[in-house]
Amino acid sequence: MALRGCLRFGRGLLLRAAGPRGPPARWCVAGGRPPAFGFLFDVDGVLVRGSQAVPAARQAFQRLADSSGRLRVPVVFLTNAGNCLRSAKARELSQALGLQVSPEQVILSHSPLRLFSQFHHKCMLVAGQGPVEENAQNLGFKHVVTIEALRKAYPLLDMVDQSRRPKELPPPTTGFPTIEGVILFGEPVRWETSLQLIIDVLLSNGNPGAELQDIPYPHLPVLACNMDLLWMAEAKMPRDNPMSDVYGANLYNNYLKSAHQNQVQAGVKRSLQAASPQTEDHLELWKDCSNSVESCESILVCTGVYRHNTDVPSKTEECMAETVFHGHRDFCFDPSLVEPSYVVQDVNDAVQLAFTKENWS
Repeated sequence: MALRGCLRFGRGLLLRAAGPRGPPARWCVAGGRPPAFGFLFDVDGVLVRGSQAVPAARQAFQRLADSSGRLRVPVVFLTNAGNCLRSAKARELSQALGLQVSPEQVILSHSPLRLFSQFHHKCMLVAGQGPVEENAQNLGFKHVVTIEALRKAYPLLDMVDQSRRPKELPPPTTGFPTIEGVILFGEPVRWETSLQLIIDVLLSNGNPGAELQDIPYPHLPVLACNMDLLWMAEAKMPRDNPMSDVYGANLYNNYLKSAHQNQVQAGVKRSLQAASPQTEDHLELWKDCSNSVESCESILVCTGVYRHNTDVPSKTEECMAETVFHGHRDFCFDPSLVEPSYVVQDVNDAVQLAFTKENWS
């Protein structure tokens, strides 16, 4: 079905239907009426802490599933994890939550890179943990180079670990491809090596074996998949980050409103040719969104990073001067976007709230 709204649970969402189509076959219809909403759940701190499920999460999924264990409403799982495959994360969630999660229901931090088709045929340097090459290939990238491959090709560049320095001067490297961009899947194990080699690639415009004539600007594109550096696992630390999850949900909601507004405005025109390029971009966005999500609301739960009255500064100037804005630097900080639509104790309360609002049980 088409989905019109979503409630984000600290790091998750509820979706409402906008179109007349029936539900996908995997969803169970309650009482003959298809659900007019669905959920996007964040994982860490909302459903699990580390490898253990939050107790309220199992209670929530008892509401969401029927007696046969089939989900009654659409559910998608969001996670900042970028060091694994979707299939591996689906198996992990299935075990923790006691239900069958398919890879198609999992969105990892790097999943949006599927949309970056303009980079898929470029030679990309990939950094992070886990199966970075396989992840890149699954996302559509045809030609990738790992940090380790780059280090072996140019051993003189990795100078931090003295034990790995070559004992003799190696022969010049030949035939190594020119790097055209960098993908940061997540935190690498050896930060010093990755940082050194990435900087060398940027400074050399993708040819780290060449002599540096001048510093290129703008430098090669860097696709950073995960800007969120705070999450809740087994440890008691850390505590403050609605600036990533709730901020993103509210920003998405504003984006949907803007797309709808531009569609209405463009409808007055006789043809798309008369619209500005910016309007055409919004129309393309709305063409996609009109068949999926109409609006997005956020529900912040208190089982993760968030603590009452400790995260949101009252003034923008205070935030920029006295605290760290854990959002993407391409976004202008807006204090209203860190305010959730609702705050509840845990994800089970959030699901109950959604059912009440949707008059669905």
